[in-house]
Amino acid sequence: MPAIRRLRLIESEDDVSGLASEPAIRVAIATQDMKRLNAHFGSAKKFAIYDVSKTGWNLVETVAFDVVSDEQGMHAADGEDRITPKVKALAGCHLLFCLAIGGPSAAKVVGAKIHPIKVPEPQPLDAVLERTRIMLNGTPPPWLRKVLVEAGAAPAKPPFADD
Repeated sequence: MPAIRRLRLIESEDDVSGLASEPAIRVAIATQDMKRLNAHFGSAKKFAIYDVSKTGWNLVETVAFDVVSDEQGMHAADGEDRITPKVKALAGCHLLFCLAIGGPSAAKVVGAKIHPIKVPEPQPLDAVLERTRIMLNGTPPPWLRKVLVEAGAAPAKPPFADD
């Protein structure tokens, strides 16, 4: 089984910012260097995990993997499953940003209630997070509204009353 390392940031009650009290969604970003969204899901050495709210974001944890697939989607020849541990490590995330994700991997991610989002080219982590924050402040698209409701970051629409 591949080694997985987690770096989790724990704040004391004295250090908690206003963001902690705001509804937020948890976002995972596939990265090789912790500076940019620059990895395919299967080849990502790390995932930067943030809580994003309408006013900002906080790094929650980093998950690192010792063994990953290559950029061409070639997986382990020995039958070792490298995808399931990644999906399990992202449990609790609502959105996953990556450069690419294969069909079987996307199915596992969606099955874990994580919405994958493919980004066409590498970009700084801050740009991804800011775009997400802006979407939360505007009128989110229907798929994001559903994610927000599931995350408890937005109220569910009231049921229609029968006349």
